[in-house]
Amino acid sequence: MPLVSTNQLINLQSKVENIRNICILAHVDHGKTTLSDSLLASNGIISTKLAGKVRYLDSREDEQERGITMEASGISLYFNVLRKFLEGQESSDDYLINLIDAPGHVDFSSEVSTASRLCDGALVLVDVVEGACTQTHTVLRQAWFEHVRPVLVLNKIDRLITELKLTPHEAYIHLNKILEQVNAIMGTFYAGDIMEEETRRHEAEKEKLLQQGNEQTEVNNDVAELSLEDHDDSNIYFTPDSGNVVFASAIDGWAFR
Repeated sequence: MPLVSTNQLINLQSKVENIRNICILAHVDHGKTTLSDSLLASNGIISTKLAGKVRYLDSREDEQERGITMEASGISLYFNVLRKFLEGQESSDDYLINLIDAPGHVDFSSEVSTASRLCDGALVLVDVVEGACTQTHTVLRQAWFEHVRPVLVLNKIDRLITELKLTPHEAYIHLNKILEQVNAIMGTFYAGDIMEEETRRHEAEKEKLLQQGNEQTEVNNDVAELSLEDHDDSNIYFTPDSGNVVFASAIDGWAFR
């Protein structure tokens, strides 16, 4: 029996300010559907023992047969945030999370586009053994263009121990390299936007000068030199101390930040 009743979910739907649309984006086989199962288990919809095996949101028969998500599917979940204050007081807020599990295969990228446009935020999963793959780059770009706030989930931490046999220090170095890879991708998006902005500004200034007909003014046809140091880009990167990096093992049902 679900831990959250239907009436509770209906009541939460009336509190629009506490509704969040969240999509799960990743390269194929990086653990999206398994993470979805774990989140469903937290609401008592499925058994924790079945999480990662039942593939609950893969509702189509061909999805179950092939073992991949082909169509984005969603479900509403209950989430409670408990806050503790220094004075010893506590407060809690109830949220309704509309979770969308999007495909990871490149053939179904249109489903990813649709899902990201519906959402406020995204969980971007990366398999810590495989690292950032081609579709990781694609879904990060999609989230960037749609102004979806991403949270990086470094998934399958258990594989570092059971498969790669890494020591804690080696695992730290390995995870740090993946984080740098993903942040480098975000940096290219940011630099591209700045370049486009500078180009538009330069073209507008050139057009203005040409309209004025000032023959003594030389119009520089080169794009103005970019100075990324003049722009604050600290909010676009993933850092554990910012709270936007989650370390997880979806198959084992745990995560922390």
